[in-house]
Amino acid sequence: MIKKLITKKVLITSAAIFALSLIYAMPNYNYEKIEPEQELEYVDSEVIKSKIYLLNKDDMLGRTEVIVSSDDIETKAKELLEILINGGSGESKIPNGFKGILPSETKINTIEYDNNILKVDFSKELLDVKAEYEEKVIEAIVYTLTSINDVKQIIIYVDGDILNKLPQTGKVIPPILDRNFGINKQYKLTSTNNIKQVTVYYIDKYNDNYYYVPVTKYLNDERESIQIVIDELTSSNLSNPNLMSFLNDNTKLLAVEQMDNILTLDFNNYIFDDIENKDILEEVLYTISLSVGDNYDVDSVVFTNNNEEITQITIKTLE
Repeated sequence: MIKKLITKKVLITSAAIFALSLIYAMPNYNYEKIEPEQELEYVDSEVIKSKIYLLNKDDMLGRTEVIVSSDDIETKAKELLEILINGGSGESKIPNGFKGILPSETKINTIEYDNNILKVDFSKELLDVKAEYEEKVIEAIVYTLTSINDVKQIIIYVDGDILNKLPQTGKVIPPILDRNFGINKQYKLTSTNNIKQVTVYYIDKYNDNYYYVPVTKYLNDERESIQIVIDELTSSNLSNPNLMSFLNDNTKLLAVEQMDNILTLDFNNYIFDDIENKDILEEVLYTISLSVGDNYDVDSVVFTNNNEEITQITIKTLE
């Protein structure tokens, strides 16, 4: 019996010594307490995002966003342009499913902002582009830079000279560019009469992420631009199988009124995703409002149903 007790005490003592040896053998980490101020400083650090137009899997320019370091117009413009350069220094910021479109060796010589106009001087490598992409290069630059608040027009220089002609096709372009230049152009013309230019925003998807793709259509049509937008966005009229719209086929635009800087659109009940709660899908609000922003000189879009206001969208907040 005594022998058993002695053996048990020896085992307990040995176990205790072993446990103590493990404790002393462990590294002496200094777990410093994080003060509340440190936590607040991290949480409050502001992330600045900016819209950018990049090439997607179907060789169309899609609207997405990237993180930039500054809200200063010239600094932000330089960062966005560096992201647009294929294989450039900003490539790591490009979201999955997109790629840059400017030629890889392109350099940005200077950027100057003055009175709503952004002047950008590129190196001659900007012209080293295949014919099928040269218009898209200009479109990407114009749409990306005019997404910056207060930038309305772009002048593109190449080594000090204004770019007024595309290098491969010889197509003449305006010396001062804005969104009237169009994007992802689509031509449905049967004559040279009554040509209408209308930009419509559609939805595309990469993995589980939706984003917007503007398409500028040139067609022979006398309808009001917003009517064309609504008709084109109903899913039965989608001509590109890679693009989507969530607008119900039975949606009807009942009335349009433009007053000051507001465009009011009155719809029937099919504008709603949930008629009981009078909810309109965000994707429907965005595709219509973004399209209005490119076709009308207004600041806001008011959505009404039988003349009752449902919601108002400020276009600038979408950019």
